[in-house]
Amino acid sequence: SNYQLSSHILDVSKGVPVSGVSIKLEKYNEQNKTWHLVDEKITDKNGRITDFLNSEKSNIGIYRLTYFTNDYFKKNNIESFYPFIDVVFQIKDQNHYHVPITLSAFGYATYRGN
Repeated sequence: SNYQLSSHILDVSKGVPVSGVSIKLEKYNEQNKTWHLVDEKITDKNGRITDFLNSEKSNIGIYRLTYFTNDYFKKNNIESFYPFIDVVFQIKDQNHYHVPITLSAFGYATYRGN
């Protein structure tokens, strides 16, 4: 693929992908310890974003994905403990990185997928 980073949201309480959720991608500047916006996209009908970070250039560094899950829970009349979820990770090479979350109202998990 022409993109190095993808993500996915799965609602494990229902076993369904979460579409229409905004995910923001930021990169960490280690010199001045600040975050800089790289991109923001919305999950498709399969709960996926497949096109973060063009792989033509080097994307090595520390990143943060922010999953704005609150609207999803509100829309479904579900009380949620997490208004949004931040996942911080490091890209160390040119390989593809898939960073999904499994989500429920009172818990979430993340891992490096493929």
